[in-house]
Amino acid sequence: MAGAAMTTTFLAVIGGASLLAVTARRLRPSGRLPSLEGWALADRGLGAGWTWLLLGGTVYTAYTFTAVPGLVYGNGASAFFAVPYTVIVCPLAFVLLSRLWEVARRHGYVTAADFVRGRYGSAPLALVVALTGILATMPYLALQLLGIRAVLTAGGLYPPGAAGDLSMVAVFAGLAVATYRHGLRAPTVIAALKAVAVFVSLTAVCWLVLDRFGGPGAVFDGAARALGGTDTAHSALVLTPGQQPAYATLALGSALALLMYPHVLTAGFAADGTRTLRKVSAGLPAWTALLALFGFLGIAALAAGVRAPAGGAEAAVPMLVDRLMPGPLAGLVFGSIVVGALVPAAVMSIAAATSFVRNVYVEYIHPTATPKRQVRVAKAVSLTAKLGAVAFVFGLRDQDAINLQLLGGVWILQVFPAVAIGLYTRWLHPRALLAGWAVGMATGTCLVVREGFSSIVPLVAGSPEIYAGVAALVLNLAVAVAATPVLARLGVPRGPDATDLPSRPRAGRRPPTGANNA
Repeated sequence: MAGAAMTTTFLAVIGGASLLAVTARRLRPSGRLPSLEGWALADRGLGAGWTWLLLGGTVYTAYTFTAVPGLVYGNGASAFFAVPYTVIVCPLAFVLLSRLWEVARRHGYVTAADFVRGRYGSAPLALVVALTGILATMPYLALQLLGIRAVLTAGGLYPPGAAGDLSMVAVFAGLAVATYRHGLRAPTVIAALKAVAVFVSLTAVCWLVLDRFGGPGAVFDGAARALGGTDTAHSALVLTPGQQPAYATLALGSALALLMYPHVLTAGFAADGTRTLRKVSAGLPAWTALLALFGFLGIAALAAGVRAPAGGAEAAVPMLVDRLMPGPLAGLVFGSIVVGALVPAAVMSIAAATSFVRNVYVEYIHPTATPKRQVRVAKAVSLTAKLGAVAFVFGLRDQDAINLQLLGGVWILQVFPAVAIGLYTRWLHPRALLAGWAVGMATGTCLVVREGFSSIVPLVAGSPEIYAGVAALVLNLAVAVAATPVLARLGVPRGPDATDLPSRPRAGRRPPTGANNA
């Protein structure tokens, strides 16, 4: 069982997050009527500081902070693909997010599917973009709860039976209520606590590990011996030539997919201008450094001889922390990781709800819904998404959520042509994009399922393994490119383009809106 000092520190961190969530109303400008843009995007009024906190806190999830070191612990060097992948995201965000923000702000778009609807004049294409985003987000949301449970269990803070389940629900309930009332502003203020707590606690853990083992060289040598090698250069901590295609395609494909997730776009759209987004994109590598240090802790867990349970490698770092650190510091680390799950979970539920309201409810069910009604429906859907994630975690095996999240990454990558390429050219026909999306979804799903829910697959027997999402995306693009001139020759009409895209991104900035700017 957890010590009293650890439990006290842990509860203090969680309590601090709950108190901060209550203050989210202070970020809301007075006198504004309820609107979906206000609830889901904080009125597009977040300055550089708040946007950096929110976007970093959304992209770098708690499950990432436990899964990456868990993969390092179980698989060695191949798990470090997450570091170059998040580095690649930074220039992509600099270019794509700022351009997409400008179009969205000009036309009042709230989701990527809104942009696709306006760009191609195709309701079916917008619908599949929205549904793909929702489908890919839901298992990702469930994984945040799995990350919370893994941390609580490793720290002895998760009692057996119903008591443990209730403790996790209680941790999640405060944020659910705050998000329902204040929308994106709630995870925004909690992201500030997440950044401070995670950066401070991780620095303390890494310093203690290096002090205990006598430097990074000793840590790597100890991990190499634990993996069956004679030294670091001859162990699983170094990529083999056969692993390099999978490593490269997984890093590239994951980076392209990340910016298509609704929760990442929601966090980006909340910025107050393109200049803010570019500043934030340049500052995101600080979060990447944090992720690399978490990966290092996976190596430290090997060197320390931590024995994670079978199938539970994500518990390796929490077990290492519990072993090496005094109770108060261990409670700080566990609380930081749990708070790290609350921010992306809230943004994911908001993004899924917004996509449903804008691109399903208003488009097909209630076209005349007032802004106030849209907000009410979005709040209800957001709460339902959280409850669904809780039920999913309690009702199914952990591996089911992980399998679906692997598929989600492959699926969300298939909307890249419609969204990202559509920002620069409208040459691709919307029906060709639909056909490419369908082929990419089917191919990616079949490849992953065929390999027993592994996203690293050989295209044919004996060929190098690559990321299934990239293989599916290449086929998706091939179909879209090949079908476009055929449809043009057949005279199949396109929808109107209502986006009025600029010839180049502008660095304009929306005037400050008061207290909601950092």
